[in-house]
Amino acid sequence: MAAGLPDLVDCARLAEEAVALRRDYELDELPRLRDLLAEPRGTLSATFAFAKLASGRPGALVSIEASPQLVCQRCMQGFGFGLTGSSKIEFAGSEDPKELDSEREFFRMENGRVSLRELAEEELLLALPIVPACDSPQSCGRAPSYATGDVTTGVTGEMRRPFSALQDLLKKT
Repeated sequence: MAAGLPDLVDCARLAEEAVALRRDYELDELPRLRDLLAEPRGTLSATFAFAKLASGRPGALVSIEASPQLVCQRCMQGFGFGLTGSSKIEFAGSEDPKELDSEREFFRMENGRVSLRELAEEELLLALPIVPACDSPQSCGRAPSYATGDVTTGVTGEMRRPFSALQDLLKKT
């Protein structure tokens, strides 16, 4: 993030002035993302366009762009995943979001302020695939290709029954 730019911002003031902000974050600065990355390098670019909503509450259009290195769940190798995303956000204070009527996503303010980094990180997490996987199974990292007859070691056709001994124990009591 650029030095000198505040992370905690006053949502109401920015919405009144219809301010648009852009921030860049290093992916390794985002704590909730670290465990999902194959490599902690890259940048998350986020734009926040604040506006006062018809409800009278502050809101923003949050747009992100990033290319994190994720771990493929088939071959467990890293691969680049380019993504973009955006959400319409309505900021809420202590109100219960269930009681508010809005088509927008709610994001809770603390004393009228929000962390732009947390807002951008949340948007990125929502844009990530639930199960990251390389684009094509045929060329996926080290995943075995059964169509070409690759042999997977340690796998047999025999079915294992790890709890079969429990049945014998239950009969004895």
